[in-house]
Amino acid sequence: MLIPDTVTLRYRDPNRALVGVRLLQEIGLPGNVLDFDWDGVDSWVRPLPPLPVRRLEYRFELHHPDRLEVVLDPANPDRAPGGYGEKSVVELDGYRPPEWLTAPTAHGEWRDLTVASRSLSDPVPVRVWSAPGARSLLVAHDGGEFDRLIGLGQYSAAAVEADTMPPHHLVLLSPVNRNDWYSANPAYAKALAVDVLPAVRATLAADGPAVALGASLGGLAALHAHRTYPGLFAGMFLQSGSFFQHRFDSQESSFTAYQRILKFVAGVRRSRRFGSGSRGPVPTVMTCGLAEENLHNNRDMAATLRRQGYPLRFVEVPDAHNLVAWRDAWQPHLGDLAREVWTG
Repeated sequence: MLIPDTVTLRYRDPNRALVGVRLLQEIGLPGNVLDFDWDGVDSWVRPLPPLPVRRLEYRFELHHPDRLEVVLDPANPDRAPGGYGEKSVVELDGYRPPEWLTAPTAHGEWRDLTVASRSLSDPVPVRVWSAPGARSLLVAHDGGEFDRLIGLGQYSAAAVEADTMPPHHLVLLSPVNRNDWYSANPAYAKALAVDVLPAVRATLAADGPAVALGASLGGLAALHAHRTYPGLFAGMFLQSGSFFQHRFDSQESSFTAYQRILKFVAGVRRSRRFGSGSRGPVPTVMTCGLAEENLHNNRDMAATLRRQGYPLRFVEVPDAHNLVAWRDAWQPHLGDLAREVWTG
């Protein structure tokens, strides 16, 4: 899917102090369209081909005579949040931010917990937002970052106020060692099932079903916990999951837990069926960007889970592997899943 907007990027260099400028992006543009050309006057210029996204996050790599420097676009004040720092962003024709960003929000109560686990060396930081009358749980991996950078708490409060999502407890889980905990780690799955969620339920007196929310490694960790402890979640919302397969993802082979992830994903794919009843397949939504490397392994995982009996919706969005893409896919799909799971 190409969005036929014309985008031309420019970096001013009036004294021509640079040797060159290159575009840094994560939407799969080929290398031969990333280097800027000198315009003969005062700037480096790069017109881009039609893009497979409705918003482009990017940085510039400046080639000095003796070094490289990565910068944001000084001519563009628009920024996108990221776990590794901000990026410049261009919003193309047809992009609309979600309406809930400016909608009224329901009142709720925040509380902080720290849950020790016998299977992890560090306790798990937990923050919870509770709507009045809540019984069910929305359990978010990377929840602290999702709340701080893309407003997950605001989304929950706006959805409750608009009655697009029932009242619930939003459980924000933050990893101490993300790459280890979220990489199909049996110790983390055990901590979640045996220590964290039971402690959260006891503190909140919450006896309703839990829906898991996770993106990238967080999505992988949610699926791994569900497969290891059937019945832990009654629904899953998995975004751009890191469901690595060697045929698609050999570029990730230097990741510390690459082999552990390969083994888990292969085991899921080999299964003809998974459990039964409340300890079997659960309603699941998967989202993935059209311009990200994980698209192929996500398509394959979606087909695998469907074959095993999961009621599954797979949503491909015109964006890449980033926080705003995940935020923009929550509504209406997360609200629809929550109503299905929490109200039957």
